[in-house]
Amino acid sequence: MAILFVLGYAGIIFEESLAFNKSGVGLLMAVSLWVVRSIGAPSTDVAVSELRHASAEVSEIVFFLLGAMTIVEIVDAHQGFKLVTDNITSRKPRTLLWAVGFVTFFLSAILDNLTSTIVMVSLLRKLAPPSEYRKLLGAVVVIAANAGGSWTPIGDVTTTMLWIHGQISTLQTMKDLFIPSAVSLAVPLALLSLTSEVNGKGQESADVLAFEQVAPRGQLVFSVGLGALIFVPVFKALTGLPPYMGMLLGLGVLWILTDAIHYGESERQRLKVPQALSRIDTQGALFFLGILLSVSSLEAAGILRELANYLDAHIPNVELIAGSIGVVSAIIDNVPLVAATMGMYDLISFPQDSEFWQLVAFCAGTGGSMLVIGSAAGVAFMGMEKVDFFWYLRKVSGFAFAGYAAGIAAYLAIHNLNISLPTTLAHVPFLSGS
Repeated sequence: MAILFVLGYAGIIFEESLAFNKSGVGLLMAVSLWVVRSIGAPSTDVAVSELRHASAEVSEIVFFLLGAMTIVEIVDAHQGFKLVTDNITSRKPRTLLWAVGFVTFFLSAILDNLTSTIVMVSLLRKLAPPSEYRKLLGAVVVIAANAGGSWTPIGDVTTTMLWIHGQISTLQTMKDLFIPSAVSLAVPLALLSLTSEVNGKGQESADVLAFEQVAPRGQLVFSVGLGALIFVPVFKALTGLPPYMGMLLGLGVLWILTDAIHYGESERQRLKVPQALSRIDTQGALFFLGILLSVSSLEAAGILRELANYLDAHIPNVELIAGSIGVVSAIIDNVPLVAATMGMYDLISFPQDSEFWQLVAFCAGTGGSMLVIGSAAGVAFMGMEKVDFFWYLRKVSGFAFAGYAAGIAAYLAIHNLNISLPTTLAHVPFLSGS
């Protein structure tokens, strides 16, 4: 099974060279691994029971992602994100660098990092002409999107996975990871501000080009869509039901709303949910399905437990294990890494909101910024701005690594000194237990 997984994963990593889609490879790998597991299990019934349990857990994440992607797609179709990006008015290179960074940081905390990157890189094309400076702005978007996604349970697929399965909780994660995430962005921004591309030229960027107009009732759709995403943790705290139910509730409300406000407008079908469903990244969701089912087969066979025991024996320091996960996530997709970690360590070894799980959430989220291929945000930026691997390695990777290391140092300092981000949210009854 381990050999099958390694071969399958090699196929995913080298998908462009082999011309095989990673979603297809992931699904083939998942089914093959479970076939081998059914042969090796004490009986077929045991394997079927394990598969049912794994499918239930994996389906929660896939339903959650499909709901979130559809809501974001509907808001985007109404040009709702224009309401956010229009607030970036400065044309001074250094000020624009910081503004783009922090707008992306907070946008990614609510949306996923991939969507935030696509929205912000599209905006950059209207803010700056093609140049080294614009590429650096795009790199800042990648770093900010990954940093912003790591401090909320809905900002990144990996934090969502950890949240859904109970390794981290809403409020504690936001309180403990906000400062490290902000530091992991602020350090690269400060260093990039000193570069000649940002500091030396001094000229101001051209005025913003004409934006598309917000679609009819776009502001309403934006407000409801954003409210639906933010309401998911509240729904979980109030009802105790899994987060995907809250996401499906939000999608249902938005579906009815868009049907109502565009009733009888046949020319605006693209603004409705059925059209949005045809535009979401379904193959991405199937990739997650394949990867998570593959990892769960290794967990059922006890392979991940053996790996955990080996790591515990040779690397007794949990900070080092979590930090290594982040470094490796710059090369290997962070979804299977976190899924494997969840299979290796249970809530008895490390209880909810323990230092280990919080560090895993932070490191897996921000570590991908160190290489352009290390995150979905980086890959999207690479495709949209035609940036090559070695340009990013030469110009950005060092700054991203400095931010990553500074973020870990900030977390450990806060954790060991028992400092917590002051927040009035702790006094809100329905959030304090979430």
